Amino acid sequence: MTTRKTTAKANAAKSTVGSAPPTTLDHASLMEALRTLMQPLAALSVARGMSYAAVEEMLKMAFVDAARAAHSNAAAHRMVSRISTVTGLNRREVSRLTQGSVDAPMRAPRRSPATQVFTRWVAEPSLKTAKGKPLPLPRQGPAPSFEELARSVNRDVHPRSLLEELCRLGLVRVDGDTVHLVRESFVPKEDTDRMLGFLGSNVGDHLRAAVANVLSDPPPHLEQAVFADELSQASLGEFRQIVRGQWQALLQATVPLLHRLIESDQTTKRTQDQRVRVGMYMFSEPMIASTGNSDNKVRTRSRKPAARLKKR
Repeated sequence: MTTRKTTAKANAAKSTVGSAPPTTLDHASLMEALRTLMQPLAALSVARGMSYAAVEEMLKMAFVDAARAAHSNAAAHRMVSRISTVTGLNRREVSRLTQGSVDAPMRAPRRSPATQVFTRWVAEPSLKTAKGKPLPLPRQGPAPSFEELARSVNRDVHPRSLLEELCRLGLVRVDGDTVHLVRESFVPKEDTDRMLGFLGSNVGDHLRAAVANVLSDPPPHLEQAVFADELSQASLGEFRQIVRGQWQALLQATVPLLHRLIESDQTTKRTQDQRVRVGMYMFSEPMIASTGNSDNKVRTRSRKPAARLKKR
């Protein structure tokens, strides 16, 4: 078993976000990391029928935005030249990509009021049974009721509309005048747009944290993982249940706390200009995998148990 955390304490020269890359940058390692990141993105694009040309255009734009952010102090009349030098794109292409663009801070992803209601219901201790299961709620009436739960989260959307959306997503069911929670996790399998939105938001923030940690010293974000091989299917199933339980515990600890902190900030009139995302993921696959090389060789990686426990 190995535990890992992203760190900036490498042999390369120190760098901060937005600074020039260190002269000792190991491009081979960077290329390998980028290839690993691009493979699942390419698989998703192919599966959803998105062409290489469309992705290439987005990648060019991302490079231009990153270069412009890294050299924000450059004179306006030299910005195109500076971006061209940094990215390798020709000046005409940079001019085309920057024409009519407006610099703006990245906005936090829009959150669905229905999913906010669902999250509050799952995590709120006062809405649980003695065994820790979510309570069925009367559809209307004083708290605890679905109507009051919905209004505690969002007063701009009618509780009936939120209930209909939760039913559409398969998260709740209505029996007469009682609303039951059907699931305790939100994975909208039938809602592709939401799934892709979560993909971009969750993986995007995870990647931003990891990149910031590589480019900064000390690393500003928590970003750690534990991984192991030589497991059986039975052992993997047992471990998966443990991970799911840990996620539920984290959810129940953080959601009520975040609500209290937000309310405290509002009461004390502190500037509310920060956002946070905390997540957990688990990935597993067979140890035997194709390298993707032209010779189609198959390789396995096996490490003895005694050699797995280490930190870096």
